[in-house]
Amino acid sequence: VQLQAYGGGLMQAGGSLRLSCAASGRAFSSYAMGWFRQAPGKEREFVSTITWPSGSSVYADSVKGRFTISRDNAKNTVYLQMSSLRPEDTAIYYCAAKYGLQVRIKGSDYDYWGQGTQVTVSS
Repeated sequence: VQLQAYGGGLMQAGGSLRLSCAASGRAFSSYAMGWFRQAPGKEREFVSTITWPSGSSVYADSVKGRFTISRDNAKNTVYLQMSSLRPEDTAIYYCAAKYGLQVRIKGSDYDYWGQGTQVTVSS
């Protein structure tokens, strides 16, 4: 599975942005998909994940109520809709894939990673 994340950019605080992650290969619906982020000087952290077919999703407390994860299996794409952006959301955002139906929140659980897309939020 190859993952390509895109959609990042420079936004003002309070704005919205949608990230996309396109996956190559078959059986996309058999993968749990996750978003992680890494800010300068900090460790990578979990943002959100979504499974299929249950559609179960989990969010980090820091983004709960502001970010929404979704997926379109027909397009092999997972999205992260980000709203009410804050300067502390500034980071490189990575999408990841893990074969299976379980919710995964640990980065070490994921097998495939995209290259990352930069999100910068100015105050």
